[in-house]
Formats: sequence, C-alpha cells, structure tokens
Amino acid sequence: MNDSSPFVAVIGGGPAGLMAAEVLAQGGARVELFDAMPSVGRKFLLAGVGGMNITHSEAKGPFLGRYGARRDQVAALLQDFGAEELRAWIHDLGIDTFVGSSGRVFPTDMKAAPLLRAWLKRLREQGVVIHNRHRWLGWDDQGALRITTPSGETRVQADACLLALGGGSWARLGSDGAWVPLLETRGVHIAPLQSSNCGFEVAGWSPLLQEKFAGAPIKSVTIRLDDTAPRQGEFVLTSTGVEGSLIYALSATIRERITTTGSATLYLDLLPNQSVEKITKALARPRGSRSMAKHLHSQLGIDGARAGLLRELSAKDDFLDTARLAATLKNLPLTLVRARPLDEAISSAGGVPFEAMDEGLMLKQLPGVFCAGEMLDWEAPTGGYLLTACFASGRVAAQGALRWLSQPRALT
Repeated sequence: MNDSSPFVAVIGGGPAGLMAAEVLAQGGARVELFDAMPSVGRKFLLAGVGGMNITHSEAKGPFLGRYGARRDQVAALLQDFGAEELRAWIHDLGIDTFVGSSGRVFPTDMKAAPLLRAWLKRLREQGVVIHNRHRWLGWDDQGALRITTPSGETRVQADACLLALGGGSWARLGSDGAWVPLLETRGVHIAPLQSSNCGFEVAGWSPLLQEKFAGAPIKSVTIRLDDTAPRQGEFVLTSTGVEGSLIYALSATIRERITTTGSATLYLDLLPNQSVEKITKALARPRGSRSMAKHLHSQLGIDGARAGLLRELSAKDDFLDTARLAATLKNLPLTLVRARPLDEAISSAGGVPFEAMDEGLMLKQLPGVFCAGEMLDWEAPTGGYLLTACFASGRVAAQGALRWLSQPRALT
C-alpha cells in the first residue's frame, strides 16, 4: 500500500464497518474509518453483555428463513461468508467458539471485548486508521465528505465512501438514524425506520398486574399469531405490555399486523406439554374449600405471573366451567396495540432498500458510495442472525468498492 493506493473512507465503526475496513485494507486500499462515538463497537460490546451470541449453528435453509421478506437478498450476502465462515474468521483471531444448547454460537469466554481487541489490533497492523469522535455530516458542493471533529469541521476527499451507520435503535451508542435525511436529500429513497426485536404494548394492564408482575418472566409457554406455527419459549411482562425472546421472534409479523389492522392478537398456551383433556380432568378434581387460584396451583402449577396473566386476560365466567377454563389455558388471547419506541428496540427494520443498490451494495443514485450493515432494509430475530448478516454485508460492500475502484473510470 502506498500513496497511489485508492483511498476509501468508512463511516461507522460497528461490525459491518470494521469488517469492510479489513477487506478493503486486504485488497490494497488506504482505509480511514470515522466514527462519531468515543470508541468503536459500542453496540457490539453491549450485545455481548450476558453472553456474546455471534451466530447460529442451524441448517442453512432455516437460517436463511430468519430473514423473512429479504431472505433472497440476505442469502446473496451470506453466500461466501455465512455462519461457518464467520466462526472460522473468529478462530483466526485467536478466539475459540462453542455451540450452546439452543444452537447459538458463542466465544468460549462468552465475551465480546477480547474479540474486539484482537480485531482492532489486526486492523491497526493492516494500516487502518480509526478516527473517533468524528461525525459524518454529508457532502459539500464539491463532493467531499463533511466531518465534524473535536477541533471543528473538516473535509475528506475519498475515492470511495462506505457507509455502515447502523439503524435507528440505541441512539446513545451511535445508531441514531441521523444519516437518513443526508441520503434522502441526495435522492436516495429510504424505507422508514421501525422498531424490530422490540417489546409491544397492550391497551393497558390493570394496576394490580403492573404492580405485582411487571418484570416477571412467563416461562415454558407457546405463542402463535393466527395460523402461524406455535413457538415455545419465554417472554417478560412489562409495565406496558410484553417483551423478550419469544416476542422478538415474531416482532416483524406483529408489527406488520398492527400496521395493517390496528392490533395483533397472540394466542398463548400456558401448558404446552399437557393436552386440553388432561387439564380438564385435573381441574375437575374436587377442590373442597380451596379457592380456584389454589386449585390451579396444586393441580397444574399455575401460579405467580402466569396466574396473574390468566386472570388479566380471561373472562370471569371462564373460571366457572372446567372445560372452558381448560380451553382458555390452551388458547389465551393477548392483544397488542403498538410497538415500543425505536430507541428501545434491539434493532430496526427499514433503511436503504436493496433495490436502491447494485449487487456490490453501491447506491445507484450515488456512484462510489456503498452501504452495509443494519442501515440496509432487512431484519432478523435475535440469535446471531443480525450480527452474521452485518459482518457479511460489510464484506460484500467492501468487495464491491474494490471492484468499482479497479475500473479506470472510478479514479478521477
């Protein structure tokens, strides 16, 4: 690499931006990365609190199915750098991984920080220059990048620019969606940013449920939305509604249903491992002077938050008929009316549509400008799918930039 090497400015220091910087440097480009935060990888580090879930070990078909409507586009990103390649790349950094009981893949020490430290060391050795507290403000009239720094605004003239600015969730960690108007003013259509992997609100819990059970987990239940296949797991009651992994898995479908009809009704099976006949028989046993609440506890183990939720969402008459109560336990309706705010969401949907870019993730409206990561219009549930596609998209965008730079017309 020398002064005649093409110069690429990478904007954003999350997984997609750092991966792009690595591939660009390996391809012979001179790379400088600009990030608005005091240090890079902040959301990546936060995601690692409690266990760094880096990817997932499930088969390719189900894995790709996690990307929903954007399955085909994300499949193209993962073609040469999917879950197995990502694990090999991590191993090359000197970090071992293992597959957990859920199929999720973790670094052996369960932490994100050692991985990030090893990665940044390698990037520095490859010549990548990282500028922290440098926020991108768009372009000036001559096409130079406007960057605000601790000492004032500066201009950066690059041969190509790669944007990896994240979505709109977790603004305090840098993913604030401030890039949306900067691209829209240049004629790039942006799909509105929306909450994904988020909690949802009900029309209103009773004060009793809010006071006693906000923050309580509802474990070992299944949920379904209309004719979708039931999913088993757990979620958490909140003061406004529900959140947690089981809810996140259906967040895209729930959000779309609310947008279309104004609400989304989930059906909960509080006893997924018991048949309605067995439950009916248990409830029909004599209870003597015991209350129905104590009867439910002694016969079926329904107590605490699950009992509170049952009382909240069922009719009083349900408790007067054992067959009816058994049916309710297997099919308890929970109606959700809105998603929690975007800044509370784990990730966001919306962003730069794939239709606005070529196969190398270059914006058709802005030659020489490439996009990667969560700022693209795709979404996936938690479980390693988000990170996997972010890493892969950074590689694809960087490879696209290198190809574009190799064309005589690219260097002016």
